[in-house]
Amino acid sequence: MPKFAANLSMLFTEVDFLDRFAAAAKAGFKGVEYLFPYDYPAADIKARLDEHGLTQVLFNLPAGDWGAGERGIACHPDRVAEFCTGVDRAIDYAKVLGNTQVNCLAGIQPAGVGAAEARRTLADNLRYAADRLETAGILLVAEPINTRDIPGFFLNRTEQALAIFDEVGSANLKLQYDIYHMQIMEGDLAPTIEKHLDRIAHVQLADNPGRHEPGTGEINYPFLFAHLDRLGYDGWVGCEYKPAATTKEGLGWLDSVR
Repeated sequence: MPKFAANLSMLFTEVDFLDRFAAAAKAGFKGVEYLFPYDYPAADIKARLDEHGLTQVLFNLPAGDWGAGERGIACHPDRVAEFCTGVDRAIDYAKVLGNTQVNCLAGIQPAGVGAAEARRTLADNLRYAADRLETAGILLVAEPINTRDIPGFFLNRTEQALAIFDEVGSANLKLQYDIYHMQIMEGDLAPTIEKHLDRIAHVQLADNPGRHEPGTGEINYPFLFAHLDRLGYDGWVGCEYKPAATTKEGLGWLDSVR
């Protein structure tokens, strides 16, 4: 079975963020991910990781004003300096926390900015981030996200993302493949994973509809887990779902595949 990482932005929200590391370890997780670490001193997070024997798998680059609805700034032509500063901030955190991957959220296409300009900006920013992160030994991944949940999100399909990656031309840039988002946008999950396995560095999951735990929707997760095993996928699978009830009540699927 794949290695599963608890997404602490969505799981164990019954307790405060810094207490979620203990809860994840108690539930049997060996790795964790989350949206952002930047509200907490890196040393405080590192202490929780070490105390509970957890691997920090991944977090996102700074993504603008999340509370105001921004979902990344990498495709925003007027935010390039802010993006570059965010890359350095992510590196500072990753050096302490030990994760070897950082995810980039492309963002919502800005009003008044055409698709071609947004694409050029995204490609340039990805190139900068991939090169800068490579010097720190950190892999950059980027994630297509469905436009039903986030209307206007610029990067929203697998082939679109990979075409932009080809333009970037960096071996230090790979795909974060979110099964939930791609089920909504394009389906054909197993063949897509197989076709592009060499370009996928991280996988995330949730069921559809509802974005709840596996087994609550239409996606055949036992098949997909076995498929990842057959293909030899050795990365992490991030559990980025909203529990239908409590986190603990929703972990039966995990017990069934261990």
